[in-house]
Amino acid sequence: MKIVLTGSLGHISKPLAEQLVREGHEITVISSNAEKQKEIESLDASAAIGSVLDTDFLQAAFTNADAVYCMIPPNFMAPDPRAYYQSVGHSYKNAIQAAGVKRVVHLSSWGAHLPEGTGIITGSHDVEQILNELSDVNVTHLRPGSFYYNLYGFVDMIRSAGFIGLNYGGEDKIVMAAPADIADAAAEELTSPGSGRVRYIASEDITATAAAAILGEAIGKPDLKWIIFTDQQVLDRMLQAGIPTTMAEKLVELNAAIHSGAMREDYDKHPPVTFGKVKLTEFAKEFAAEYFKK
Repeated sequence: MKIVLTGSLGHISKPLAEQLVREGHEITVISSNAEKQKEIESLDASAAIGSVLDTDFLQAAFTNADAVYCMIPPNFMAPDPRAYYQSVGHSYKNAIQAAGVKRVVHLSSWGAHLPEGTGIITGSHDVEQILNELSDVNVTHLRPGSFYYNLYGFVDMIRSAGFIGLNYGGEDKIVMAAPADIADAAAEELTSPGSGRVRYIASEDITATAAAAILGEAIGKPDLKWIIFTDQQVLDRMLQAGIPTTMAEKLVELNAAIHSGAMREDYDKHPPVTFGKVKLTEFAKEFAAEYFKK
């Protein structure tokens, strides 16, 4: 199959490209960074260098593809994150339509069933709706839980304060996913007719308290706690760290949706048939390596 992947050589797209190449597929990887071309080609894949906001470029890259993997490149400096998601979504839709692609796998997120109240995840909801407007195209939305590697953001807090703290925690349950497990699911979907509109991906479904215990054990702090701050306390901390106001507000709203359980409402109705292979205890080894870096 001829398959086009967006996401350059990111946490998901790189292992996805490697897997699909091993399986004998003809892979093109889209990247906005020309310096990635040699590394992409070293995987025995073709590189297409350009912006996902350039519909003409995407149409050319998508032409003759049997399947396309679409993800929204992170842009934490976007003045209006939701509008940014929508712009990329429309660019994908128009290019897919013009190129005649019939199979699309979109990287969305848990919580994307809600049009409001989930911070930046509302952008994923919008892109799902935009891609659902495509006629005669088989679209699958992958909705993974929170990425394991987001936990790296707590390293400095643990070092300085000795705990993890956000506006969710304690006995709040968090759906988590390893990039490798997401890549496995994406590869399966891209090379099959499709499993339906939505597929949830989870490596763990675990309380914050239990997650903290696993990370704590790995770094020699078995009593590590994950405490809950107020929304305002977390917002103030983010603003002090230099995160733009709009993005900080959306991240706090996302965290609050995890705390309230809103993020997982649809997930609980349609949980994955099988969980991913990479458990938090395995990721904790990588977390520990990062924690003990000088």
